Amino acid sequence: MSDPTPSQEPTRCGIVAVLGAPNAGKSTLVNRIAGAKVTIVSPKPQTTRMRIRAVVMQGAAQIVLTDTPGIFQPRRRLDRAMVAAAWGGAQDADLALLIVDAKLGLTDAVRKIIGGLAKAARAPWLVLNKTDSITPDSLLPLIAEVNALLPFAETWMVSATKGDGVPKLLEAIAAKMPPGPWLFPEDDLSDLPERMLAAETVREQILRQTHEEVPHHATVETESWVDRPDGSARVDCTIYVGRAGQKAILIGDHGARIKEIGSRARAELETMLERRIHLFLNVKERSGWDEEKARIRALGLEDLG
Repeated sequence: MSDPTPSQEPTRCGIVAVLGAPNAGKSTLVNRIAGAKVTIVSPKPQTTRMRIRAVVMQGAAQIVLTDTPGIFQPRRRLDRAMVAAAWGGAQDADLALLIVDAKLGLTDAVRKIIGGLAKAARAPWLVLNKTDSITPDSLLPLIAEVNALLPFAETWMVSATKGDGVPKLLEAIAAKMPPGPWLFPEDDLSDLPERMLAAETVREQILRQTHEEVPHHATVETESWVDRPDGSARVDCTIYVGRAGQKAILIGDHGARIKEIGSRARAELETMLERRIHLFLNVKERSGWDEEKARIRALGLEDLG
């Protein structure tokens, strides 16, 4: 969904923070606007754990979309770091988009986020997502209800999954970007390092292929990345879980589950990186990993204690 840059136009560039409650569809919207997969997606809430930037070109404008973790009530050290990353993304941005699941409407979680956004220097935009799942008659009361809490500069209605309304939203965002030089090369898609991309791709498969307590009690770190002379790469990732039972679920009968996770993650990485990947996974039980400073820093998050 990018557009060639007219040489006569002065360049513009800005950072856009994408905020919302867990499972509002933030990552799906970022991927849709970018026109490619830059952040992992799953039906489970709290999929995104760190700030991931997607670079989108639209004419002379470079839009740096920041996909942030869903804002929720933190309990663990990891949770506090995730929520802080989300608010940090909003503070650093030239424009903040609040993504609201139109089907769920004005939940307590959304109300709390609006309360935080009320302190922002710039008025955010409201983006009602999943509008294809409700009747048009129920949208106007919802828009009025949300804007009564905080007057949003603009209100947009989209379906990130289907793409409805997204092209016009992209055009409006590009027009809003301030004049200035681009922050990234024109052909960059994301600022996510390859090692982090590998870890996140493996974690996406864990989210998709396991259930109950396992997905959100697992983290993945890339231990080594070795480029080979033939252009391929050997990638070794370690999956940390909190309990022995979670490790057993991840490995599966005779290693079937971990093999499937590795196979799908490898295929995804090869598609994204356009090169052969030799992926090796190791599962370790590490009680309380989500309270460890080193594990939190490995996720690219700032430890708040």
